[in-house]
Amino acid sequence: MAKEKTPVTQAIRVLREHQVTVVEHLYKYEDKGGTRVSARELGVEEHAVIKTLIMEDEQKKPLIVLMHGDCEVGIGMLAKQIGAKKVSPCDPKTADKHSGYQVGGTSPFGTRHAMPVYMEASIAELPRIYINGGKRGFLVEMTPQDLMRVLNPTLVNAAA
Repeated sequence: MAKEKTPVTQAIRVLREHQVTVVEHLYKYEDKGGTRVSARELGVEEHAVIKTLIMEDEQKKPLIVLMHGDCEVGIGMLAKQIGAKKVSPCDPKTADKHSGYQVGGTSPFGTRHAMPVYMEASIAELPRIYINGGKRGFLVEMTPQDLMRVLNPTLVNAAA
């Protein structure tokens, strides 16, 4: 059986441009399966699978939140730390419009519009992370240091 070719997404182009070494992983995507499915399919801890969430503040300004797969975002804690009155998840259509990716395949790299990136601080302590490569069923494995070098995220403590 021929090995399935990994896609060259906008995220992959950005990572190559920044000379980030990644290991590409394709897996069988399940609708609404989230990080639980990708962790299971790759045989890794869900804590190391990082979800990319498109949210917005009270003025509808979009932002990216990077969170451990096995954690939720405490939106009140996040809002307080970033100086917003409130933060809420974007509906999927709005998230797609801001990121240029389809929900379930959203990558923080190469988004359609530049947005501030907030990352759960403890992600930086992991040896390797698995994050969306810009397509459903496609994760890239990399170091958190490379992610931080490319995205320069603001570190927050908002895991709930």
